[in-house]
Amino acid sequence: MSAAQITSLLSNRDLDRLARLRINANRRLTNRARGEHLAAKGGSSTEFCDFRDYSPGDDVRFVDWNIFARINRPYLKQFHMEEEMHVVLLVDASSSMMFDGKLALALQVAAAFGTAGLRGAEKVSAYCLGNGSAASLRPCTGRVSLGKLFTFLEGVGGGGDVPIDVAMETFLRQHRGRGVVIVLSDFLTTGDLRRAFNLVNSAGLEVFALQILAPSELSPDVTGDFRLVDSETDGTLDISNAGALLTLYHEYRAAHEAQLAGLCQQRNGRFATTSAAKPFEGLFFETLRRKGWVV
Repeated sequence: MSAAQITSLLSNRDLDRLARLRINANRRLTNRARGEHLAAKGGSSTEFCDFRDYSPGDDVRFVDWNIFARINRPYLKQFHMEEEMHVVLLVDASSSMMFDGKLALALQVAAAFGTAGLRGAEKVSAYCLGNGSAASLRPCTGRVSLGKLFTFLEGVGGGGDVPIDVAMETFLRQHRGRGVVIVLSDFLTTGDLRRAFNLVNSAGLEVFALQILAPSELSPDVTGDFRLVDSETDGTLDISNAGALLTLYHEYRAAHEAQLAGLCQQRNGRFATTSAAKPFEGLFFETLRRKGWVV
């Protein structure tokens, strides 16, 4: 008899595989609460890292008495400090994410990163972007919080046109803590992308940005005359020469992708783009793992 499905977002097999993965941050932006990420400074854990000279006032419990017995000089053992990293999940739920499975894939990826964070003793929170709602999952920790994470993500509804920099600013008014922010979006916004990335970087969050585009956005199949309608602003554009437009469209899309990659790299973050048609398992366990987002 098979076990009951824990969440509609991920299979039980996927959840088992996630138990062995951890989010691989570059910058070690951590908080002082205990966790499983190594901080950039020494501390007190069980993993030895170095010796240093003893100074008056140091804890004598960490003196290496074997060295002292040999050279009659006290040295102090140092250990890695393991601290808690805040993992923030930002899911774009604006109108442009509402077709061809973009939002569905974003929620699956958010659930996967959230699961890896909670099982890795990190603090996890989640927010909706772009739909104008104040929906959020308050910071939580531990495997006991997996149910809250899945319930929140399963209840996310789409629709709205809030620019991404405005949405980032709103989210940061509620946020506290350093760590990693996972931004899942198509980044098809009228907002100021540079300002959006500057805001989260200044808040002590390393950006992992995944651009999710529909197959029709990656390879439009259009001929003849037609009208384009913006899903967020309802603006229209009449087209009479599809061939010339497609060439220009691909140039602009490639430039937009390069801009996003540059904004992330300049802030020591990570960037990737994917089709919404790509199966979750291949995207997360193969592509993102190969790129070093999880280890």
